[in-house]
This record gives sequence, structure tokens and C-alpha cells, in this order.
Amino acid sequence: MNTTQAFNYVSYLWDDKKAAELAGDEVALFIYRSNLLGADLRLTNYAGGNTSVKLMETNPLTGEPVEVMWVKGSGGDIGTLTKKGCANLYVERLHALKNRYRGLAFEDEMVGLFDHCLFDPKCAAPSIDTPLHGLLPFKHIDHLHPDALIAIAASRDGEAIMHQIWGDQLAWLPWQRPGFDLGLKLEETVRNNPNLRGVILGGHGLFTWGDTSYESYINTLEVIEQASEYLAANYGKKRAVFGGPARENTDADTRKKQAASLMPVLRGLASGHRRMVGHFTDDERVLEFVNSTDLSRLARLGTSCPDHFLRTKIRPLVLDPIQLSSADSDAYLEKAFADYRDDYAAYYERNKHDNSPAIRDPNPVVILWPAVGMFTFAKDKQTARVAAEFYTNAINVMKGAEAVSDYVGLPEQEAFDIEYWLLEEAKLQRMPKPKPLSGKVALITGSAGGIGKAIAKTFLAEGAVVIINDNDADRLASANEEFKDQYGKDAYTAVQLDVTNSETIANAYSAAALAFGGVDIVVNCAGLSISKPLEEHTESDWDLLYDVLVKGQFLVTQQAVAVMRKQKLGGDVINIVSKNALVSGPNNAGYGSAKAAQLHLSRLNAAELGKDHIRVNVVNPDAVISDSKIWAGAWAEGRAKAYGVTVDELPAYYAKRTLLNEVILPDDIANACLAFVNGLLAKSTGNVLNVDGGVAMAFVR
Repeated sequence: MNTTQAFNYVSYLWDDKKAAELAGDEVALFIYRSNLLGADLRLTNYAGGNTSVKLMETNPLTGEPVEVMWVKGSGGDIGTLTKKGCANLYVERLHALKNRYRGLAFEDEMVGLFDHCLFDPKCAAPSIDTPLHGLLPFKHIDHLHPDALIAIAASRDGEAIMHQIWGDQLAWLPWQRPGFDLGLKLEETVRNNPNLRGVILGGHGLFTWGDTSYESYINTLEVIEQASEYLAANYGKKRAVFGGPARENTDADTRKKQAASLMPVLRGLASGHRRMVGHFTDDERVLEFVNSTDLSRLARLGTSCPDHFLRTKIRPLVLDPIQLSSADSDAYLEKAFADYRDDYAAYYERNKHDNSPAIRDPNPVVILWPAVGMFTFAKDKQTARVAAEFYTNAINVMKGAEAVSDYVGLPEQEAFDIEYWLLEEAKLQRMPKPKPLSGKVALITGSAGGIGKAIAKTFLAEGAVVIINDNDADRLASANEEFKDQYGKDAYTAVQLDVTNSETIANAYSAAALAFGGVDIVVNCAGLSISKPLEEHTESDWDLLYDVLVKGQFLVTQQAVAVMRKQKLGGDVINIVSKNALVSGPNNAGYGSAKAAQLHLSRLNAAELGKDHIRVNVVNPDAVISDSKIWAGAWAEGRAKAYGVTVDELPAYYAKRTLLNEVILPDDIANACLAFVNGLLAKSTGNVLNVDGGVAMAFVR
């Protein structure tokens, strides 16, 4: 066996040493192959395609050997596939379903019969593609959606091109929705052409196979490499790519600034049905397409591969850069979205059936801005990012198809029948109920530790995406690694932020817009404490306290409101103040008065922002010592001195002076913040919630 393979357009990732460790475990090798194929987005998208292996198992009832197929289960992703994500079925029973099949009009009933073919009743649910694997005679099968192959499959002359590249080694099946009938046609095609190495499904994808996992892997890579070579040799030969450029790129910094400025507006318009999270990309492949002469023509044709279409809708919204630069750009965007919704509603009415599900969200998923890039919006960050990946693949497909022939999109009725397939609707209905903060974007200042970090984690657990930040680069780097390991890249973004510096605040909101589309929740949590007798308090102490606590809260809120007003979705501002805002205590003139200013600023903001449906509320903690930078310095010593106890005695001292005799933790403050934003207090603003264990002197009323 070769230990290296030379490919120019796909990645050869097979490791002989790793494969040798898995030798003897056919399922493990099948999973390994699947993960390698899924790791290269040129081969297939997230959750796109499926792989399988057939092997002999022991029938648990008879003890006899029986052939069982392991295949990626419904909704899984081959790049992250595990045994738990596989369905396994008796091959003989799958073939027996031929006797039950009543024709195309009864396709959907076959899915329910797959359950009667399960080898392990507790395995993952079989997908609609199960018969496409089960009715073929090959031990190892790969069904992928490679850009290069779909470019040929979505070409007007695709079948002729296939024969030009592979002769009779590959066969062609015209477009047909996946299901039992397509499995029967695949079986017939292979039976009539015993020397095939693969089959192209028109407008859809590729089937390849092999006797071993490695042979299937190599066969798959070679076919895709050959298709890629053919396309590469033809780019620019027939005509310029996408008809040539219609405009020049702007520079990267300008693109990012323009995108960050417009993103909240787009997010607000895209969130009419439910609150959306956004994603932006100015990938060079996207820019080549959005700046091209053929943009409008090709974008209108829609995508071809069902996997692309289900993620990106019937077609994108293409923005007019001239209109966007006009004084009436907001009015233009509102009309552009309204026209898109009307167009989508007309598409639904033209194609619906008597039993079609009700029309879904009519807003665009993909938005293209010439010279700037692509925006995508979905229920969460991962789905929005994946939609961008799928449309980028669709761009690659259009580029290849136009280079060798004419691109052909999926027929509109076929597209509708997939989008509103009753089986797809049933899958959507089985999705878990959204968490309270799903679709919400939260920026918590000082969130690299202490109370801020606890709030960020609580919001993440309830479905939000967050922007963690700190003015301490080392502390932020540590938190960044922690969040990446615990939550993954789609849950958060990290940015350095000094609340006293307007420029870094603006950068943070730009990062929030580019990463997620804007901001819905802002928690002013960054702070510091200085405890000194009046005679020892310096002017610099005073300025620092007021700059961080009061000016910082003002600046962060001011810029948050500008973003929220662009979105027109309302919002929440929560200010972490202190019981010291209400209680007079010794050695606390600067800190206590700054906290009082924070509290009254909160009231003023609540009164002013109600018209924008932006709610401003306050959480008043006391003595939150755990994981706090405040208590790591001289503040703890100062408070201990003021109360005549040692630093080690402070937690017990603070607990004993409360009505509940409780130590207050960062999670307690986080839960209070959650109460303000999880929907239960949606009609409350201007409130003060004490989380101090019960300090009677700090009662507001």
C-alpha cells in the first residue's frame, strides 16, 4: 500500500499507521474513512452525503451469521461521525422491502418500514438515503456532494462531459429526489454495468465504492480529482469566469467596516419571523462571484444540490451597491426585503400541494453585497456559518458548470417539494424547543473572570452567543482557551476591551456585528474597587473609579444603543452595580459614590430608552469574593481593616451580616441577570434586583 498519494485538488489524509491500529474492526475503519472524507469541504459539506459498510454480524435471535449495513444516520455529519451516529440494518430485510414498495406516490411510507429492518433497535434513525446504499452490492460505499462533481451534474451537457472524462467507468442517473425508487434505479444501473466505479446523480452528487475502506477512499478521491482537473483546464477557455468582473474589490479593512455597519440593519430585517444570528464572509470565492457580470443571472437560478438548497433557500437576496450608498438606503433595504418576502410567498403559492406544510419564514438566508461579501442568517451561529459554506459550494458549482457548459439550477417545483417535503417537516417538528436565549447576542464587559465570566457561561447555557472581553490581554487569552475547549468556535468571540476607551468599545461592537450580526444584551460588569479613608483617597483614585465605573458604563451603553436602534429589535442593558450604591459605609467615598452614580445613570437610561423597547435594569451584588480581581488586591485588605477583621475572615463576616446568612457567588449574580433577559420579566425596566443575601440597609424601598 502506498503511504502517500499526490492530489492537487483534494486532500489525501489516510494514515497507514492509524488504519493499522483499526485493522480487524470494519466499523471503526468505516468511521475513520468517513471522518477523513468529511474533513475536506471540497468533498462534502457539513451533514452532507453519507457513507456505509456491509459486514457479517451474529443474529441475536438465531446465532447465525447475517449481513448488516452500517450507514450514517439521519441528520448526522460524516466529518464527526461516531458509531452512535450510525444506523445498522439487515441487508436482506432492506431487499425484502421491494415487495412492499408501491411506487413513487408512496415513497414516504417506506421510511417508516426502515425501522423494521434495524439490527440494533437503539441505533440512530435511518435516513432517506438508506436504500441507495442498501440495495447496492458493494461492501464500502461513499455518497458525497463534491463541488467538482456537482458542477458536472448540474451542467446542461453533464452526461456527455461525464463520458468524455471517464468513458464507461461512470454512469449517469437523471435528477430524482432521494428515496426507495432512486435506490432501485441505482441497483439496476450497477447490475447492467458491472464494470462501473461510480454513478453521478444528475444535479445531486456522486456514488463511489470499493472492496475495502481504503479502496473506496482512493476511488472517491481519484474520481473527484479527475473532475477537478477537467474543470481547472476549462476555466476561462469558453468565456471569462462568471462573465468577468463587473466591479473591483474594495480593500479588506473597508469591507469589514462596511459589513459591520450594515450587519445589524440586515439582522433586524431578517429577524421578522424569529431572532436570527448572522455570519459574514468575504472569502475570495465569494468576492469573485458577487463582483461578477453574471451575478444576477446565476443567483436567480438558485442552487442545484438538495443539500445546498435546504440550507440556503430558493435563492439569495442580491443587494444594489448604488442604492446602499444613497441617503435612502434604509428605505431601499426595507423594500428589498419586502420584495423578497413577496417573491417567496408567490413561489410557495405556485408550487404548494393540498397537504403542504404552512409557509415558513419568508426572509432570505443568504444576502450578497457586491464588492463586500456574503451575509447569512439562521437560528444559531453554526447554522448561519454552515449556510455560508453551502452557498460557497454552490458558487463553486456554478463556476465549474459555466466553465464547461451552462449551469442548470434545480427545477422550482422540485426545489419546493424538497423544501416542503413532509418528511423534512416531520424532522423539523422533532427539533428540540429553542432555549430561552436562542438567537440572542450578549456582550458582557469584564467577562474573562469572576462575575462576568459566570454571566457569559450562564447565557451560553441558555442558548445565547457571547462576546467575552477584558482589558487584561493575558486574562482574556486564558478565558479564550477555556471557552474554546468548553463551547467551541460558534458559541463566542473574544476581543480586548477597555471600557474607558471609545475606540476599543467600537471595535468590540464591530466584532460582535461581524461574528453574530449585532447585539441584544449588554451587561456592564467591568469594574474595580478602591477602599481608603477620605484623607488617603487621591485624585487619581477618584478619576480611575469614575472613569471605569461611570464613564465606562455610559460609553458602553451609548454605543450599544446605537447598534440596537439599527436592529429595531429592542434590547437589554443590565448594569452590575453594588449594594454600596444604597448603603453608606466607612472608607468608601470614591467607590460608593461611583456606584450610586451608576445606579442613577441606569434609571436615567431606562427612562430614555423605553421608546426603543430597550430595557435597563440593575443587579446589586455584595461581597462576591470568588474568582474576583477586585478581591485579589488592596480592596480586601481595606475592607477587612474597615470592619476590624482579617482578610481570611471576610467571607464569613459578610455572610453573617446578611438576613439569609449566605455567601454570595458569581453564579448567583449570573442567575439574576438571566432572570431579566429570559423572557419572564420582559415588561420590566428600571428595576434594581439585590443579590446580597439580604442586607436590610440596601433595600430600595
